[in-house]
Amino acid sequence: MNQKIKHISVMKKEVIKSLKIEKNGIYIDSTFGMGGHSLAILKEIGEKGELYSIDKDPMAVFIGNQIKDKRFHIVHENFSKILNHIKFKNIIGKVNGILFDLGTSSLQIEDEKRGFSFKRNGPLDMRMNPNIGISASDWLFKSDMKTISFVLKNFGEERFSKRIAYAIKNYCKKKKIKTTFELVEIIKKAIPTKNKFKHPAKRSFQAIRIYINQEFKEIQKGLENTLKILKPGGRISVISFHSLEDRIVKNFMMKNSKKEIVPYGLPITEKKLNQLKISKLKIINRILPNQKEIEKNPRSRSSVLRIAEIKENI
Repeated sequence: MNQKIKHISVMKKEVIKSLKIEKNGIYIDSTFGMGGHSLAILKEIGEKGELYSIDKDPMAVFIGNQIKDKRFHIVHENFSKILNHIKFKNIIGKVNGILFDLGTSSLQIEDEKRGFSFKRNGPLDMRMNPNIGISASDWLFKSDMKTISFVLKNFGEERFSKRIAYAIKNYCKKKKIKTTFELVEIIKKAIPTKNKFKHPAKRSFQAIRIYINQEFKEIQKGLENTLKILKPGGRISVISFHSLEDRIVKNFMMKNSKKEIVPYGLPITEKKLNQLKISKLKIINRILPNQKEIEKNPRSRSSVLRIAEIKENI
């Protein structure tokens, strides 16, 4: 790991405030990364408090294992599977707050050997856990043009998805794309118009990374699990970094904050009435980074923090 990697946790103060931390509470940091938010939570909880931090990235877990604190537990797992671990620990329905800091961490972006960045040349991998699944290089080589185009359009909102997919498959007829800069050059040549404010490969890299790591499925499942894990009054705090992530979070919170409505005058039995879905969540707030934070940490520019709370009536 590159020891020069610097990481600034996004909206740290706002996150701590959003979790409404209780001294003896139990908390989960679903995306440990380099530990910025986890360390901030540990400063707030008391001697009987507990923090479970999750990460699928082996390097993040390595960093987590350096924290020697009896209140802290690092778990090497996808956050979509944390429910199993929580059941094992017998704390279902006892957790006070869960944090999700979505997307990639500096640990991944700043290390060229991981292949996440279009600004650094390295092996085209993009797996958050390099020991599981297929690399971006192998996936591009094996996939057909239609599949690649679909991924670029739906996970990256890339308007030139077909052109880029065609260029990728045309290149792969000669050889496999092995490095990030190879892919960047293919994308640059495929795009007919350039936006001077955005790197031409940004959307494609985002899309491929999301697909390789199945991030949207992970987010959806992870969020659904919070409804079983949290205690009444427990908080969900989610930081997202682009519109597609934020849409999943927003839709989840809105869906679970509404109750079923029976049209006026419709005959319904008391039994059926009791079976109707009641709202599980109360939406608390949506917070954007202030200008001071953006200047200190440009990565926070596109971030959105959404907060919701488990209702007492479920």
